[in-house]
Amino acid sequence: MVDVPTLKSGERPVTIRSWLKLAVPLALVCLPSDLYAQNVFRIEVKPIETLTLKTQQVLTGNPDGKPAVIAGELRIPKPGTDKLPAVILVHGSGGVSAATDRWAQEINSLGVAAFILDSFSGRGITSTANDQSQLDSLAMLIDAYRALGILAQHPRIDANRIGIMGFSKGAVAAVYSSNQRFQKLYAPEGVKFATHVGFYTPCNTAYRDDDKTTLVPIRLFHGIADDWVARLKAAGADASLTEYPDATHAYDAFLLKEPLKLPNAQTGRNCFLKEVDNGAILNARTGNPFTLDDPCMERGTQIVYNPAATEATAKALKATLTATFKLE
Repeated sequence: MVDVPTLKSGERPVTIRSWLKLAVPLALVCLPSDLYAQNVFRIEVKPIETLTLKTQQVLTGNPDGKPAVIAGELRIPKPGTDKLPAVILVHGSGGVSAATDRWAQEINSLGVAAFILDSFSGRGITSTANDQSQLDSLAMLIDAYRALGILAQHPRIDANRIGIMGFSKGAVAAVYSSNQRFQKLYAPEGVKFATHVGFYTPCNTAYRDDDKTTLVPIRLFHGIADDWVARLKAAGADASLTEYPDATHAYDAFLLKEPLKLPNAQTGRNCFLKEVDNGAILNARTGNPFTLDDPCMERGTQIVYNPAATEATAKALKATLTATFKLE
C-alpha cells in the first residue's frame, strides 16, 4: 500500500474550469523536453466528475458520496483518424510519479494511447502513504470507471480496446474492476476493460464473489502471494501472477538507486481481511471489524529500484498488450 511520496502543488479545485486552469500548466511543465521523440503526438487534459466513497459504500452500491472533480492526461502516440487502443494508469499512494510517466512512455511506444489518471490533486491530496484514511483504495475504482466512460467516447480511442493498470493502492482499482459485481454497479453501459494489470497489488482482502470476473486477461506483477489467483483460475479467469524474489514494493521507481526508508508509511502486509454482510470488512484472523488502527497494521517499509525486475515486467506487459489489443 506504499509508494514513493511525490510532492504536488496547487489548491483544491471546486469546478472543472478551475481544475483545468491548474492542470493544463502543470501537465505541460512536467512533460519531458524530448516528448515528441517519445512517441507522443498529442496531449489532452480531461476533467472527470466523480464521487468520493468509503469502502462499505462501494461494496453496497451506496452512491451517497461527496462529488469531486479530478483529471487525467491523455497521451495520443500518433496522428491520424484511426481508433487506437488505450491504457488507463492508476497511481499509488504517492500520487503520479516519474515511474508513472515512464510506464506511459512504454505504452506509447507500442502505438497505444496512455491515460494518466490523477485521483489525488482534485481532492486536495498529496500522498496517502502515511494516512490511508484520506481516500479508500476501492474509491479509486469509481474514478477508473469514470475515466473509462470518457475514453470510450473519444474519437481517437477504440472503446473495445481500453485496458487498465495500477500500482499498489491504484492496483486495487485496476485489478478489482475486473469483477462482474463492480462492472454491473459502476461501469459505463456497454463498455468494459479489455485487460487488467496490477503492480504489487494488495490482494489480501477476500471480497464476496471476487472470483467472478469479466474473463478478460488479468496480470499481476509482484503481488502478494495468496490463493486469489488460484481461485480466479479455478473459476475460469485468464489470470497470472509473476513474482520477482529480489524486488521490493515499488521496484519500478527508477529514480531510487539507493534504498529509501519510509518509517511512517502505513502497511497492511500482515493483514488478512474478508467482506461479510452489508459490505463490512473483518480481520479474517480475529473476526473483529477492520480499521486502519487494527493491530495487524504496521508502519515502516523500504523501497528501491530493481532494474532487472522492471525490465522483465516491461517485456511481459508489452507482450500482454500486444496480444490483447492484437497489435501488428
